Amino acid sequence: QEQFVESGGGLVQAGGSLRVSCVASGITFSSNGMGWYRQAPGKQRDVVAIIGSMGTRNYADSVKGRFTISRDNAKNTVYLQMNNLKPEDTAVYYCNTAPVYSTHWGQGTQVTVSS
Repeated sequence: QEQFVESGGGLVQAGGSLRVSCVASGITFSSNGMGWYRQAPGKQRDVVAIIGSMGTRNYADSVKGRFTISRDNAKNTVYLQMNNLKPEDTAVYYCNTAPVYSTHWGQGTQVTVSS
């Protein structure tokens, strides 16, 4: 069964930085594209960034130039480095495969950006 454990969120002032991490299990990590997704209060969950199994990266327009996704296949871990954070980045951040084929989601990690 797929399992995703996110960590690293917190409270930060606008303009600050955070790095969130996600350890995946129950999947063949190196063979899967991985993604970061976020859900703000009252909104649907949206994709933030995707990294393919070969390292190709894609980003939502709202985070281009500020966020960087990376992966460590030896550790079954995907990271999201977030710089120049804005209040509108406040959300719960989740990881999953990309595309998403599992109904299993982790608990997410809360990122709150104060103005």
